[in-house]
Amino acid sequence: MTGAQTFYADQGESWTESRRIEFYFKDQGSRIMPLAWMRALTLPTGEAFLHDALARYGYLSDENAPERGVPVGFTIAPASTGPAIGMTCAACHTRQIVVNGLALRIDGGPAMVDFQAFLSDLDAAMGRALQDDTSFASFATRVLGPEASSDAQAELKESAELWHLRFSTLMARSLPDPAWGPGRLDAVSMIFNRVAGLDLGEPPSMLIPENIEKADAPTRYPFLWNAGRQDMTQWPGFAANGSDLLALSRNLGEVYGVFGEFQPVKQSGGLLRLDRDYVKNNSANFDGLRDLEDLIWQIGPPRWPWEIDEEMAAKGEKIFNRSSESGGCVDCHGIKTGEVRDPFRRTWATPIKDVGTDARECAILLREVKTGVLAGAKLPFLPERIGQQTDKAFTVLSTSVIGAIVQHAFGNRSDAAAKELEGLDELPPEFDALREAFPSADDLTGMFEAVDGGCPYEARVLQGIWASAPYLHNGSVMSLADLLKPASERTKSFKLGPNYDIETVGLAVEQTAFDYTLNTTGCDEIDSGNSRCGHEYGTEESLTPKERTALLEYLKTL
Repeated sequence: MTGAQTFYADQGESWTESRRIEFYFKDQGSRIMPLAWMRALTLPTGEAFLHDALARYGYLSDENAPERGVPVGFTIAPASTGPAIGMTCAACHTRQIVVNGLALRIDGGPAMVDFQAFLSDLDAAMGRALQDDTSFASFATRVLGPEASSDAQAELKESAELWHLRFSTLMARSLPDPAWGPGRLDAVSMIFNRVAGLDLGEPPSMLIPENIEKADAPTRYPFLWNAGRQDMTQWPGFAANGSDLLALSRNLGEVYGVFGEFQPVKQSGGLLRLDRDYVKNNSANFDGLRDLEDLIWQIGPPRWPWEIDEEMAAKGEKIFNRSSESGGCVDCHGIKTGEVRDPFRRTWATPIKDVGTDARECAILLREVKTGVLAGAKLPFLPERIGQQTDKAFTVLSTSVIGAIVQHAFGNRSDAAAKELEGLDELPPEFDALREAFPSADDLTGMFEAVDGGCPYEARVLQGIWASAPYLHNGSVMSLADLLKPASERTKSFKLGPNYDIETVGLAVEQTAFDYTLNTTGCDEIDSGNSRCGHEYGTEESLTPKERTALLEYLKTL
């Protein structure tokens, strides 16, 4: 217990306090803005933007924070303009549930935070600071001090206006209405928008506004325990997983999405004949990303801390181990040996199936974007060149990620070793795994055509599933009890928040932390982004009410 009525879940002996603190605050390369700027911004009430350590958005506090007012999952790192505030894994992957007034902290769990409200309010706060001379003068005094020169103030204004132009353009074009709501975001669209919309244009803004589209395919934050063990990853299961190199590619793309600085530039005669420099203007902390992946491997699934009906759970285990046709779960969610992609990492097989759930996620994966500064770019060890005018957003992202990883790795080798690599047309064997990091556009198209308008998603091992409400990939089902009902009988609208119901194993009906109600759609709007349809295993057609109760009891024990 670290604060009033707050406890930590038991997540195994490997998950120590020192590892928890490192996970909470390890820099991965995200740079939202200079810390001094965020400290100087204010809310409409006049309160400092950081006055409550962002608790109003659901972010959590920890006494080991590197700076006053900085919540769990936010980082402070050196930058050219002074210390910068950014985000790390724990911001989106630390859960706290509340049961009968007691708060249970679950590291690696899907955060119940309102990221869209944070982004909108940050945009508005900077807009107010720049709205007139008086407002800017107050902001500049808080940032620079009362004795700052006029040149320093002018430089600050130019930098702040450029930041706001880029950020405000991204927010105005990306953020959907209705909002994602707490605990959800459209991460894939925001990564596409961030890279293609903010990083590939002409200086000074680098913007290509038309590359930014509404991020309207929200998903629930995934839980991180066992994430590295699944042999495929991402909600639609399009990325190979299970090695350090594949993890780095996954995590680098995530850094780009949460405000990592990335602005590739043209070059000739570079290392490995790369025609773009992917690391010169790249804030990614490669060492930090590797450390964070190692930490994630240490996070164990949380153990259910309340009483279990052992007899009922034993009956539920037998039901779990039935076939899918008989209402069981093991076919898709059992532990089976996966693809070997690293001799030191054991993976679990990850089935990728269309089970009739919301299909909006797949619709965004084949987006076309203008290629900007990457027009015609080619990695010498990959067969395709980026289009001269447009290409798939996925291709632009994969080139940006793989190019940076390879350039960073080879650039850190000795001059002699790097020279030997310059004539290679093929990727050296130790980097061959990168070929599986991102599917080709043709592979993606084939995957979606195979399900005829639906969308396949990964089926993960269910350890710790009790701590991960709401359910389905888009968070459209409020509890496990609801998930075991036909879609037509599931709760259509429910409030999002930290309060938990340990009987239904999911969100409690009453929530007070946020004023947000998620309104879901049925099977007639399967591509709304908010459909509660699909995954009707274990419903009344295959299990009796008593069997569903037993299965629910067993799921608590995983």
